[in-house]
Amino acid sequence: MSTRNERTRADHNLSEASLFDLLNLDNDENCSDELDEETPCAGANLRLATFLSESGNELCADCGSPRPKWVSANLGAFVCIKCSGVHRSLGVHISKILSVNLDEWTEDDVDNVIKLGGNRAVNSKYEDSIPNNCRKPQPDSSIDERTDFIKRKYVMQQFLNTEEQLSCPFNPAVFNCSSTGINSVVDKKYLNSMRIHNISQTFLNNKRKDVELKPSKKSNSTVGMVEFVGLIKVKVVRGTNLVIRDVRSSDPYVMLSLGNQTVKTRVIKNNLNPIWNEKLMLSIPEDVPHLKVNVFDKDKFSTDDPMGEAEIDLEPLVSAAKAFENGSAKEPSKDHAKVTGGKDKNTLHNGMITMADRKAKQEFTLQLQNAESGELQIEIECVPLTQ
Repeated sequence: MSTRNERTRADHNLSEASLFDLLNLDNDENCSDELDEETPCAGANLRLATFLSESGNELCADCGSPRPKWVSANLGAFVCIKCSGVHRSLGVHISKILSVNLDEWTEDDVDNVIKLGGNRAVNSKYEDSIPNNCRKPQPDSSIDERTDFIKRKYVMQQFLNTEEQLSCPFNPAVFNCSSTGINSVVDKKYLNSMRIHNISQTFLNNKRKDVELKPSKKSNSTVGMVEFVGLIKVKVVRGTNLVIRDVRSSDPYVMLSLGNQTVKTRVIKNNLNPIWNEKLMLSIPEDVPHLKVNVFDKDKFSTDDPMGEAEIDLEPLVSAAKAFENGSAKEPSKDHAKVTGGKDKNTLHNGMITMADRKAKQEFTLQLQNAESGELQIEIECVPLTQ
């Protein structure tokens, strides 16, 4: 009898142990899966941070400001936020600016930046022949000084070695403007035209170096340049009950405009209730303009059809972010970024400005104007200059 009881207890303990082992095995597999999902992104960011700390990369490639937190992904230059604003104005075909901390980096993205060699490699190429009477910007230089130098450095390429200008007749930045690191395919005719233009530019640059460089006056190309005071990250979440612009549906996308900057979401085909969950980043000019939100239907053979619009006054959100950065605001703000627009404007939801992780955030559900129907849900985050 005692032997039978001992066998029963042993079988019971074995079944409990087996169940416990199986549960632990499942948990271990789940944890392993989670780690596998998180490791690539975390590993890429760690590698980028390590590369940023290397000698030469700890100062802005263009003005020497300490601790740059922005990088031109196709040039390989780490730059400060003031110089990054000028880079953005050049267009992504010249310089694709990303945040070291705020953007999501892949291993391929980091590999491409590291291959470009960092600030020392960039400056040894683009600042090889700076004339003695040409002054490189300093951390306290004006936006006009930065703009003039950066355009001459990367767009006109006036400071390249003469032999390199002749041997490299097209702008290499054209080939690496994709965030995935895949080189662009450029039409042969385009390369020929770029070759002719850059060879002629080489001789013009050489002639220009023999002439004393006078302080440049504001031209039409620099009058529009403004100094950026911060950034906003706009998450376009979803659209609801959007209007039909094709036969039975629409192919919607969202366009955001802030001053002279314009960014777009991807197109979602044949959907009146699209879910984007897409983050877009814009620089905030010193005189904060309204954020213009437009929804369009993508057409292949004609002009894209408008599907509604709205405008948001960002001043309260920017002011809240500045107050928090200066230490004068710690609680959620009772102010709201205001939605402006046509006569029949209507904001279905205008969330309170909240402070989290040193950033001011606000959620909106917008009733689109100049359209029969349609709502748009977005989230806006104002990023301080110190981020």
